[in-house]
Amino acid sequence: MDTPVALIVFNRPDCTVEVLKALRLAKPNHLMVVADGPRTMVSTDAQKCGEVRALIDSMVDWDCRLDKCYSDINLGCKRRPETGIDWVFNQVDRAIILEDDCLPDQSFFTYCESLLQKYKDDERVMMISGYSFFETIDAPQSYYYSFLASTWGWATWRRAWLLNDPFMSNWAAIKDSQLIEKLFPHPVHTKYWYDVFAKIQDGSLPDAWDYQWQLSCWMNNGYRIFPHTNLVRNIGHGPDATHTFSPNIYSNILNHIKFPLEAPKLMVRSYAADHNIMNSFCLGEGYILNHNLLGRLHRLAR
Repeated sequence: MDTPVALIVFNRPDCTVEVLKALRLAKPNHLMVVADGPRTMVSTDAQKCGEVRALIDSMVDWDCRLDKCYSDINLGCKRRPETGIDWVFNQVDRAIILEDDCLPDQSFFTYCESLLQKYKDDERVMMISGYSFFETIDAPQSYYYSFLASTWGWATWRRAWLLNDPFMSNWAAIKDSQLIEKLFPHPVHTKYWYDVFAKIQDGSLPDAWDYQWQLSCWMNNGYRIFPHTNLVRNIGHGPDATHTFSPNIYSNILNHIKFPLEAPKLMVRSYAADHNIMNSFCLGEGYILNHNLLGRLHRLAR
């Protein structure tokens, strides 16, 4: 596999070993490992971070270029991914990105590599997701275009990542333009996003980096691509997780995508899929929708 793979790790050797097993099968020619440093207030971090780094040395045993970006201090869930992905795209023009709790099917790598090549010069596409919020979408094509995405296994290009604005410096102009209302006209969905970005602004959501990346894609009218079936399983749920303490309905489902990939006939956003994904977000946050939520939530998931 010619496309570089970036692996972001921290202190979870049990998860990291499973993802490394998948990488052993895929055998990327170039593996780039980003590691955060231990937290001084957590006594077990130094040992666990050391175990993870030892796994990289022992399990990356295929012929490949191995680059490491290891931090001696703890940068956290926001700054470590941001700075690590910056480091990746200072060296390469495209990459597949996995975190230590994102276990991919082998078809995920070919799926990403194929679409990275297909859309490499198409600035309308800014990201490729491997995780789907539904087990399977009832659609004839292999993937669809969306304004949402998941960073549980994804891929992008330097040209897109350079547009990332981690500080949300244009937030005032975005609000004035009513961009979110135009993208997500349902008032409950609109409220969801305003609440998320308000928490980032006031510091009550300090570890977020992917929401800012999503907002940057919206600002640039950038489509994201979702597979019609789930290609990445999150294996990091549990009490030691930072955010994902309990699995959602499809976290444990891992499927295979068929090749050759069949592209949608038109480059048009799937409003129905985005609407259903937003319904699932709002349900999870305790929002109350004024229509038959469950019926709409599973309309595309069969």
